[in-house]
Amino acid sequence: MKLQERLALLVKLGAYIQQDTEARQYAIAYTERNNRWLTKENSRNALQNFATEFLTASALEAWIANYPSLKEERRSKKIGLVLAGNIPAVGFHDVLTTFIAGHQAMLKYSEKDQYLIPYMIDFMIKEDPRSAAYFKPVLRLKDFDAVIATGSNNSALYFEQYFSKYPNIIRKNRNSIAVLDGTETEEELLALGSDIFAYFGLGCRSVAKLYVPKEYDFFNFLSLMDQHYKTIMDHNKYKNNYDYNRSIYLLNNVPHLANDCLMLLEHESLLSRISSVHFEYYNNEEDLQAKLEGAKEQIQCIATKMNLPQKNTVLLGQAQKPAVEDYADGVDTLQFLIEL
Repeated sequence: MKLQERLALLVKLGAYIQQDTEARQYAIAYTERNNRWLTKENSRNALQNFATEFLTASALEAWIANYPSLKEERRSKKIGLVLAGNIPAVGFHDVLTTFIAGHQAMLKYSEKDQYLIPYMIDFMIKEDPRSAAYFKPVLRLKDFDAVIATGSNNSALYFEQYFSKYPNIIRKNRNSIAVLDGTETEEELLALGSDIFAYFGLGCRSVAKLYVPKEYDFFNFLSLMDQHYKTIMDHNKYKNNYDYNRSIYLLNNVPHLANDCLMLLEHESLLSRISSVHFEYYNNEEDLQAKLEGAKEQIQCIATKMNLPQKNTVLLGQAQKPAVEDYADGVDTLQFLIEL
């Protein structure tokens, strides 16, 4: 398939995944049945973001305009994709990028998320049978030319050793943060709430830590979260984590702030427990920049209203709405694939 034919097929996919078809219903239902963290609502949200941010003609054309060499003929390579399963179809961007580059994706699905991406690929193959050559589900990777693997810091050590002989992108744990200056409106704080609670805080773009000015008063923030996001406690796995972690903090006399759906702890780590968010005070702009610089390799994106020099900043409420050109870990996956 030529590049423009692949793009046209992706645009059709974007329209298709917004339709409430039986195939979509089954994929979403089986996803939740297989992994209770991947709720129907979250799967719908993920598919909607793909449809509106990734799979439109304007988004795709603007994206590939930065890669003029894409139009050149190249030999197709076999790309091993080790996909994560922490949020619905989280590996779709790697699948999309591999297809755009004209390579075959050897798909090693996560046991936690095995239905949504196949549902999308099935449509593409039915719509244009030639696209079947670009996708190959596998139980074990072998005979590949390059690999893109996503996992935890521990699994990344294994990946780096196992795939060291091949061109690779190995992704480790990352988290997102929010930087507040104390002048945020209620609307902006509510938007921040979506960055925290969407996908139960399990994504690399989930805000897991707040940087706030000295003497910041959390009362209004916690009150708003309680009023507008407490329904998250209806999800039994989230509630169980909240109850367990709250008990641990109380038994161990860990200082923390809490409402009925979220806990705040002063802590340097960017990685927080489910139902908890860490926070850290900064004294001034210089102090803030020093903290951000020290943690930059662990930060996926920064949600803020402030005019910060970092390139990976987004507005409050936009952390969970990546654009197609937003690459995990800031590594240009498409350029990597083009240069193979």
